Amino acid sequence: MKRSKVARLLRLAEFSDSAFPVGAFSFSNGLETAADRGLVRDAASLEEYVRTMTVQAALSDGVAALCARRAAAACDLEGVLTADARVWASKPGDENRRMTQRMGRKLTELSERLLADPFAATWAAAVRGERTPDCYPVAQAVLFAAAELDEESLFASHQYGVANLILSAALRCVRVSHYDTQAILYRLGDLCDELYREARDLTLDDMNLFTPEADVLAAWHEKGNMRMFMN
Repeated sequence: MKRSKVARLLRLAEFSDSAFPVGAFSFSNGLETAADRGLVRDAASLEEYVRTMTVQAALSDGVAALCARRAAAACDLEGVLTADARVWASKPGDENRRMTQRMGRKLTELSERLLADPFAATWAAAVRGERTPDCYPVAQAVLFAAAELDEESLFASHQYGVANLILSAALRCVRVSHYDTQAILYRLGDLCDELYREARDLTLDDMNLFTPEADVLAAWHEKGNMRMFMN
């Protein structure tokens, strides 16, 4: 049965909610170290940081998510496995890998409980069989395909998740208010639209991963003393 637009919007809200139980609250996407080092100290520097991280995510994990959703919609398990392997290979730090895998596996477990979808079950079996690491953006792609949520919805949810994860952490790491973080999130809407138009035509071979500043922050964080979050 074709789901109504209202039902699809409700599911999009559910899957994008910060309260969705995949453990995102445990991570700061490098913000904790950036704040500790004085690189992010106020609303303006926070917005610059969030924009940098969302662009990086859009042209790497976001591209892989779109490719994986197309493969999942076609019941192409090998295509999804390939996208998952590319995301895993793109994570140089131990905490980055643990973050994406923990969230991905929790999402796959939830997907199996929420949906009676044959391909989602096939994907979950591949994860349990240790055939694939189960990175979060790929687990998102499988879920969105099974729930009949389109590519635009997937990309928006992915970008929202990246930004909201950082902004939620910022309330505990940076001298900003809820008004500041919500204003930043609102302004990111136009950027997300631009990034989708760029990412939708890219392939796995086009994934852009050159963000040395983020890699350095991740490396510092793994050995740091100030740790409310993982990465």
